Parts: sequence; structure tokens; C-alpha cells
Amino acid sequence: MAPSHPDERQVINRLLHCGDPTVMLKTRRDLLGESEATRRMRALRVWIAGSPRSRRLLSRRRPDGTIGLNAYRKWQGPHWTLVQLALSKYPPGDTGLEPLRDQVYDWLFSPGHLEAPSTVAYSDQPERIRRCASQEGNAIWYSLALGLEDDRTRALVDRLVEFAWPDGGWNCDKRREAHTSSFIETLIPLRALHAYGRAYGYRPALAAADRAAEFLLQRHLIRRRTDGSLLTQFTKIQHPIRFYGPLFALQVMAEIGRIGDPRCADALELVAGKQLRDGGFPVEDRTARTVDRIVTRGSFADWGPSGKRRSNDLVTIDVLSVLHAARRAAQMPAAAAVHLG
Repeated sequence: MAPSHPDERQVINRLLHCGDPTVMLKTRRDLLGESEATRRMRALRVWIAGSPRSRRLLSRRRPDGTIGLNAYRKWQGPHWTLVQLALSKYPPGDTGLEPLRDQVYDWLFSPGHLEAPSTVAYSDQPERIRRCASQEGNAIWYSLALGLEDDRTRALVDRLVEFAWPDGGWNCDKRREAHTSSFIETLIPLRALHAYGRAYGYRPALAAADRAAEFLLQRHLIRRRTDGSLLTQFTKIQHPIRFYGPLFALQVMAEIGRIGDPRCADALELVAGKQLRDGGFPVEDRTARTVDRIVTRGSFADWGPSGKRRSNDLVTIDVLSVLHAARRAAQMPAAAAVHLG
């Protein structure tokens, strides 16, 4: 007998009163269709800026506004601090974040960044630049989300467009025999290029994003192209730091308007099937632990509970937003429908 689940209205009501302003804002915007221009939504943005999560993420800033760590230090350096603020829906336009952005841009535009070992190019494979494109991708994405973009952002966009592999994606695999793009290094740049292209009407970015989306969709987001087998390493819900997983891939497909593509169906069914008895969804791959000190893969912020049997409100709102987007696209097969209502 299949487990029963709460009515969707009960789940939404719980999210609306969960006390986390990020969840509350996303619930109102993504599930209830409320404009972010309303007084209530603006108040939620202000709440997010002053929330314990935001304060903790910014707690190590020095008087000059910088953080005294390598820009890419996992996950507490400036780069990852800005990623997490953007994930939290921190309000755009805070000029106090510009020193952190500049730390990241100084790193991305440093002379050695486009040289080995950070970037590798083989003379006989000029069309396959080995580069961790997710770094540029995240920087572009949060620059837009936090209102921090400038001329350097366009330069990063052009770099990604130039470095795209023939199949439409990117890869940082330094081995000569690597000839196919990486799921992990493709999703984040895809998201960033589409966001930038849409914001500025920049056609090269939109065209590159479309090619990258096709690379992933040809593989149904979670399968090998050769034999259609499931890529089991990409079946878990990651949180809070995300490189690739079925939920993150579906979020990006929703953002770029491709969630209605039939090739998203397998990932939709997989994610919907993870629903728990309370109507929520779990963190299956906890990618950062909450800490009060500098430690690799630590986060100063609290990202909620994890574990396959415990629902997480931040993950739950993301899953429900994706499923609602798929429903609106009127393409989601019945097998992938979440058991709500």
C-alpha cells in the first residue's frame, strides 16, 4: 500500500510559516505566484539580509569588506560565500559585497588562472580547453543574482562561450583522451550564460546555453548517451553546495524554459519519488557541514536537517517549485506527478 501524503495545501501552509524567510519568499513566488514587488516580498528580502544565515556567512569579513581566505576556499572563501548568499535570495544591490566580488574577479583574471594547471590546452586539441568552467559560471550567476555585475562579468561570459567544447559543454579533465564534456562542469555555466543572455539580450550567451542544454537533455539529465543506463552518481539531491544532481538539473531546466522537454521526465519521476510521509523532501548528499571555524567543506550557515528520512524545507520548496513548473509546462507525465492533493 502506497504511503499517504498530506494535502498540498498543508505542505504549502507549513512552508509559509516555517520561519525561514528564504523558504517563505520562494514559496510565495514560485508556488503562489506572488510578485517580488509586493511590500510583503520586499520585507522578506530585508529579513533575509539580516537573517542568522546571512550574518553567519558574512561573519568573517574584515574592516575592508574582504574575507582573509583564498577566493575558492571550500566553502568559506569569498567565491563560495557569494554562492551561498545568492542561494539564500540575499537582496541584490548591497555594495558592501563588492570587496568580495573583487576578490573573486582578481582570482579569475589573475595571470596564472588561464595557465596550467588551472587551465590546460593541447596543441592538437585546440577546441577542447580543459577548464573548471563552473568557477566562471558561478561567478557570473551570483554577480547577476546579487546585482554585482560589471564589465568583467561580460568578459567571463565571453570566456565561457570561447571555451565551450564541440558537444556544447565544458570539462576540466586534464587527460588527453577526454573527449566528452562533463555533466558537473556544464550545468553551472549553462545556468549562468542563460541568465546573462536573458538579462542583457546577449545572443552568444543564449546560443551557448542552448547548446549546453541540449548536451544534457540528450542524456535525459541522468543517463548515459551510449546505452541509456542510469548515472547513479547523479541521482541524489545535493544540498547546499551543488554541482550536479537531478534536482539541480531540473531547476536549471525550469529557469531556461526547458522543463517541459519530454527528456526531463526521467529526472522528474526520480525526484518526485523521493517524497517523504510528511510531504517534504530530504537532503541525500549533504555537501557542507555547519561549523564555527575555518575547515574545508564547512559552512558557517545552518542549512537545515539532512538524511534520507528527514525533510528539509529548503529542498522541499525547490522540489515543489520544479514540479509546479513542470505542471505549468503541461508536459509532465503522470508517472512523475508528486503525490500531493
